[in-house]
Amino acid sequence: MKLPENLIQKLENRKHNNSLRKLPSFNNLVDFSSNDYIGFSKSESVFKHAHHYLIENEIIQNGATGSRLISGNHSLYQIAETFIAQFHEADSALIFNSGYDANVGFFSAVPQRNDVILYDELSHASIRDGIVMSNAKSYKFNHNDFEDLERLIVKFPETNIYIVTETVFSMDGDSPNLEELVQLSEKYNCYLVVDEAHTLGVFGEKGEGIMQYLQLHTRIFARIMTFGKGLGCHGAAVLGSLELKEYLVNFARSFIYTTGLSPHSVATIFTAYQQLEIEKITIEKLRQNIVFFNQQKNLLGLKPMFVRSKSSIQSAIIPGNENAKQLAQQLQDKGFDVKPILSPTVPEGQERLRFCIHSYNSEEEIRQVLELLGNFVF
Repeated sequence: MKLPENLIQKLENRKHNNSLRKLPSFNNLVDFSSNDYIGFSKSESVFKHAHHYLIENEIIQNGATGSRLISGNHSLYQIAETFIAQFHEADSALIFNSGYDANVGFFSAVPQRNDVILYDELSHASIRDGIVMSNAKSYKFNHNDFEDLERLIVKFPETNIYIVTETVFSMDGDSPNLEELVQLSEKYNCYLVVDEAHTLGVFGEKGEGIMQYLQLHTRIFARIMTFGKGLGCHGAAVLGSLELKEYLVNFARSFIYTTGLSPHSVATIFTAYQQLEIEKITIEKLRQNIVFFNQQKNLLGLKPMFVRSKSSIQSAIIPGNENAKQLAQQLQDKGFDVKPILSPTVPEGQERLRFCIHSYNSEEEIRQVLELLGNFVF
């Protein structure tokens, strides 16, 4: 049966705008596109330790499929959530199947009808989708602009206000002034919620994320840690109070009405967290590569092209979908997997090449890809 005509037209519009999405094929190019920042997705150590843990503790035989509230809450969940909470110095951790599920579950369930959500205009789609499902009123503030945020806050006295941001934004790689944001939320007794998807495994002595690294984590309402980036595996966790965990178990629909992760998936999460505590050299190598990337783009005169960032995400603005796609293809033809980010994913005129830096990228690879970028642009 054919697609309805209105859906066909939407696809045709994407083709006309040169923004049609397609699933990428596997390649052997040098990785500057994945979010596997410290290489855990391909770590033999993580894989082997997770498998051995299951066998030694006979957890595979005791695992069952189903919602965690019915038959899917195998014993490893409690072990992993306790470890994660201790690792992040939080009262509790609740594992969701993905970062998307965690954000949708949290924002659709926690803010109530008479509450207000104030979110950064560049917040991830998963946050926005959760907010759309909420009964609370929501308003966006200008990106990392806390004067604009305060302007909105004072409009809603005597109201529960949830402030939402990310510690590293996925398209720009930049960060807000988190100390200032915490102070602002405390000034008005707001509930601050931060998504740390792109900081786990990247920031902090053991990759614990920015809020904990800055010792701000005890002054906020909730952190959302996603495992599909730095940990290289499925899942996410909401960190917060014991009462918050109990509330989410009872009201977060993306938690309640879905099959829990398999024992092997949870064992991989648990093992990856244990590995973080002993991977200081790998995390330090990633930090060195980020510094080297920034140094090289300055030396080559490329700094004006890039959004300011000290994270693993470095974005060079290349206006126009066709321009960004052509430049990405040129880099791929030379052996470097750099992906274009096109409108409407980013605003028109803000199309870009996004470079993701990893611990396993060599300095020579970084130098070469930036030299090629300069040659192609200039």
